[in-house]
Amino acid sequence: MADVEMRQVKKAFGDIQIIRGVDLKIESGEFVVFVGPSGCGKSTLLRMIAGLEDITSGDLLIDGARANGLAPAKRRVGMVFQSYALYPHMTVYENMAFGLTLAKEEKEEVKTRVMRAAQILQLDQLLERKPKELSGGQRQRVAIGRAIVRKPQVFLFDEPLSNLDASLRVQMRIEIAKLHSSMHATMVYVTHDQVEAMTLADKIVVLNRGNVEQIGAPLELYHHPRNVFVAGFIGSPKMNFIDARIARVEQGAAVVSVPDCEDIRVAVDATGAKPGDKVVLGIRPEHFVVSATPGAGIGGLVTVLEQLGDETYAYVEAPGTKEGLLNARLDPQSVVKNGETLRLTVSEHSAHLFNEAGLAFRRLRSDTPASAVKH
Repeated sequence: MADVEMRQVKKAFGDIQIIRGVDLKIESGEFVVFVGPSGCGKSTLLRMIAGLEDITSGDLLIDGARANGLAPAKRRVGMVFQSYALYPHMTVYENMAFGLTLAKEEKEEVKTRVMRAAQILQLDQLLERKPKELSGGQRQRVAIGRAIVRKPQVFLFDEPLSNLDASLRVQMRIEIAKLHSSMHATMVYVTHDQVEAMTLADKIVVLNRGNVEQIGAPLELYHHPRNVFVAGFIGSPKMNFIDARIARVEQGAAVVSVPDCEDIRVAVDATGAKPGDKVVLGIRPEHFVVSATPGAGIGGLVTVLEQLGDETYAYVEAPGTKEGLLNARLDPQSVVKNGETLRLTVSEHSAHLFNEAGLAFRRLRSDTPASAVKH
């Protein structure tokens, strides 16, 4: 195991800045996920750790040693790609052993390492098969096994589950989590899927256009997003955003005015805000409460219902919404129908508030367990 540190790491292709100065410390044994939309720079950052991309400026340290000029083979990292990259003419055993064979390891040592990795990944009954005889999940396990046998200090995963169907992705998420738990290895994982990030990570790094927007534990990012971008990216379905204005600032809260709605109280530190300031109110779908009181909360027409069995989502037309519709999670037994008017309220401790620049006001209380928030 090893730690990984980046100090003002930048990457440019000509005049185009891809990574804009990343400072990051990944502790030994930690599972860190890089997440963000396509083109945000997460795979480029991973490839710089692997040595597959040069660093334009800044320092990369692996286990305390500067690694900028080291060849990939000397960094003791194991990389698992989205495409599996298996040799079709080789058996599972030969694919897993290939790197060790090239390094001229003793045959007995190669066999010992391959068999151990095969047992960890439950591939010991598949060693004589060719890749075409395997399922997608089994192929991905072979690719992971090929990395394990090299005994890397750091495992690097570049969107390894993107080619799998939904059920296989769930299975492989569990397998990767179990692997990390059993090996206590340092793992860096790239994905655009925030569900993967939330379920796998000890620490999430949210990237946007080459910048690090926020670093923290999954629940910290969920309950205390630093800005509108993180708030909208972390959480599924995404947070609702509504244009509002500060009506007044009180001790321990801001009261905001929303179109066609009574004022809403939000438990945030609104120091520095003043009446009339433009703000954005953020409410997650699961935090809406349906009200039977006429005129209460945010009112709107239900245009679409998604009934999923264990939960129901209602898309509601409401003024001031950034996306045109509000998404509210309802009780699965709800009798609400398309075309009905729905009144939605929210607890002052469940709502979020952002200033005109998109930065969050500090929430004064939330449902976050104290142990999940890093100060």
